[in-house]
Amino acid sequence: MKTHMLNAILILAGASVLPHSAMAAGGEPAGALPKTAYLFSYFINNGEDGLHLAWSTDGLNWKALNGEKSYIQPVVGESKLMRDPCVVYGPDGIFRMVWTTSWGGKTIGYASSKDLITWSEQQAIPVGEADQTGNCWAPELFYDDATKRYLIFWSSTIGGRFPETIDGGDGNHRTYYTSTTDFKTYTPTKLFLDPGFNCIDTTMIKAGGKYHLIFKDERSKPVSRKDLRSAVGDSATGPWRDISDAFSRKGVEGPSVLKMGDEYVVYFDGFAGGGYGAMKTKDFIKWEEQSTKLVVPPGTKHGSALAVPGKVIEKLLAHDVKP
Repeated sequence: MKTHMLNAILILAGASVLPHSAMAAGGEPAGALPKTAYLFSYFINNGEDGLHLAWSTDGLNWKALNGEKSYIQPVVGESKLMRDPCVVYGPDGIFRMVWTTSWGGKTIGYASSKDLITWSEQQAIPVGEADQTGNCWAPELFYDDATKRYLIFWSSTIGGRFPETIDGGDGNHRTYYTSTTDFKTYTPTKLFLDPGFNCIDTTMIKAGGKYHLIFKDERSKPVSRKDLRSAVGDSATGPWRDISDAFSRKGVEGPSVLKMGDEYVVYFDGFAGGGYGAMKTKDFIKWEEQSTKLVVPPGTKHGSALAVPGKVIEKLLAHDVKP
C-alpha cells in the first residue's frame, strides 16, 4: 500500500499478444480480441488523479488505456485519494471497485460501473468502526458464490489491540472485513485474519474447493520481513490455517492473484527494488519465480489483475484517447 514507484514487471501466461501494429486508427483492434482478455487496475503517484487501467491479451505486454489518463477522479474519503484500486467483475456483469481513500482514517471508497468508463456516485464506507482505528488500507472485494455476498476486507492498526505484537514495527495491522449484498447496508466490522504478527495487503482466491489468502508480512523488527505468505480455509471468512513461510523475495507488497489455466499467478509490487514481480503455483505450496520479463505502464502502483470478456477491452479501446 505504501508510496513507491515501480519499474513494473508482470508475468502471466496465455494467448499471443496483439501487437500495437495490429491496432486500427483511434486505438481500436484491427481484429476481434479473444473471448477472454486481461485487465490491470492501478494508481500512480499518491493516488490523487484516480483509477488507471492497462490491458493485455496474454499478460505479457500490458498497455495503458485512456492515454495513461485516469477514468475516475477520487472525491470521497478523508484525503480524497484513490490508492490500491481493487476491481472485480460480478456475476451480474457489473464492475465494482474499492480503494484506499487516505493514509490515515476510517473509510474506504466504493463505486460501480457497467463499462469501466462511466461510474456511479462514489461512497466513503465507514468501515473503521473502532474508536482507535488508525487507518484502512488496501481494501479488496471478493464475491462469495457460497453465500451470494460480497466480502470487503482491508488492513487496519487499531489502538489497544494485539499488544503482544506492538513492537513489530510499522504499525500493528490485522485484516478486518465486512460484507454486503447491495452496497447500501453492511455487516459490522469483524476480524478477518490474525496470523500472529503485523500483516497487510490481503488478497483471496477460491481454488480446488478451498479459499486461499496471500498477504504481506509487514514486520520490520527484530528482523525486516516485507514478504508474502499464504493461508488456507474452508470458507471465505476462515478460520485460516497453514500459515506458510515466506514464498516471495523481501521488499514486496500489494499481491493480486489470478487463475491462468491450471496455474495461479501472484503478482506483487516490488517497492524496494526489482520491479513488479510474479510467482506461479498449482497448489499454493510449490512456487516458481516469474519476475524477469514483462513491463506495465510507467509509474504503476498496487492494483489488481482480473480476467474480463474481450468485448470489454474492445469498448475501452474504442473509447481510448491519445496520451
